[in-house]
Amino acid sequence: FINVKFLAGNLSWLRECLDNRVGVNGLDKAGSTALYWACHGGHKDIVEMLFTQPNIELNQQNKLGDTALHAAAWKGYADIVQLLLEKGARTDLRNIEKKLALDMATNAACASLLKKKQGTDAVRTLSNAEDYLDDEDSD
Repeated sequence: FINVKFLAGNLSWLRECLDNRVGVNGLDKAGSTALYWACHGGHKDIVEMLFTQPNIELNQQNKLGDTALHAAAWKGYADIVQLLLEKGARTDLRNIEKKLALDMATNAACASLLKKKQGTDAVRTLSNAEDYLDDEDSD
């Protein structure tokens, strides 16, 4: 288990942990992962290094129901919110207070990224049936 509270941006120590196959998805007493704490602390370099791990769990909810995305939005780290969204973090998870990451966003940049992502997710769920209806070349 990697405890990012003690990393404080120490990439070489994190690299050593990863080289020794220390679990990246371990939970602390609050049910939070290393990714959660890296996002909470604004440690973009550590977030990026954790993303090099093929099994990183983006959507793990802690005991309060918060995800890494909730933490980054609440702390106002738009660059980290962007990274999480690019990796496929879910925007539809609610914490125990029924709040989405969007509800917790503390600045316009984070809110804008989250709104845009939710909009594209909604569009993607529409049926593709209309693509087949107007294909006149098919015989």
